[in-house]
Amino acid sequence: MHSKRQFIATSAALAAGSLLPGLAGAQAAFPSRPIRIVVPNAAGGGADLTARAVGQAIAGPLGQAVVIDNKPSAGGIVAGETVSRAEPDGHTLLLISSGSAVSAALFKTMPFDTLKDFAPISLLATFDLVIAVAGNSRFKSLPEMVSWAKANPGKLNIGTPQIGTTQNLAAEMFKLTAGIEAQVVPFNGTPPVVTAVRGGEIDAMVDILGPLVTQISGKTLRALAVLGKDRAPQLPDVPAARETGPAFAQMNLSSWNGLAAPAKTPPAVVDRLSKEVQAALAKPELVQRLRDLNLTARSSTPQQARDFLAADIQRWNDVIAKAKIQKL
Repeated sequence: MHSKRQFIATSAALAAGSLLPGLAGAQAAFPSRPIRIVVPNAAGGGADLTARAVGQAIAGPLGQAVVIDNKPSAGGIVAGETVSRAEPDGHTLLLISSGSAVSAALFKTMPFDTLKDFAPISLLATFDLVIAVAGNSRFKSLPEMVSWAKANPGKLNIGTPQIGTTQNLAAEMFKLTAGIEAQVVPFNGTPPVVTAVRGGEIDAMVDILGPLVTQISGKTLRALAVLGKDRAPQLPDVPAARETGPAFAQMNLSSWNGLAAPAKTPPAVVDRLSKEVQAALAKPELVQRLRDLNLTARSSTPQQARDFLAADIQRWNDVIAKAKIQKL
């Protein structure tokens, strides 16, 4: 009887052992073809350039090409739906961003659930938001503009790109934080906002810093403050809003982007991708390449990326409710 039990145990162990090479082979098979990163923005923008830089950096270690597939649409819905319905094997990924969090908060219904239908892999980069005025504006500082707005309720006009963008909601959050009555005026993109500010049609603007650096350096625009936790490396003399007064002490707003896979992607695949992204973003050459694009490299674990996304959705939900913005 004892020998029979021993025989069964030995046979089971041998059977299990014979499976190990198969399991190892299955895991080693990822990736087995090129990886596609679906970007919900047009080619040439910050999200697209981040995806291309990081994709190129992880292609070598993964042993496969990484291709970028641009699918711009309102709220990033087309790109999100494409990836949410893709095979969850790690070969189709989504470039997520602060825009993903805004859309999750702003749209009444979408064909996917941003938190349930994706498995975040890692953050990739953050980029600053800035409050700027014309180079010849009467406002020389943020406290000066806020004081004027309080003395002249409803008269301050703040331009941003389209309704529902991170910049547009950041302007609404700025108003709420400053305790001022002001008009947030949406335009069809950044160039017309800049034109309106420089032409005196509006008093100020909230936008991503990167595209404005040249004009700020050339004095045609004046940066009053950045909205993130720290000063921007490109503008060391421009304060963070939280340095300018108690009302802004907790202000920490920046745009960001990251990478996600479909929700049912195996954890081992998500972890592999995350480790490669983290390793790439630790390399000085990629950090510098992103810095040249006015982006700050920032990686994370999958759980940190998920927590970051969830917190951002909650933040914009709160702003939308407090500012009484109608959901789309």
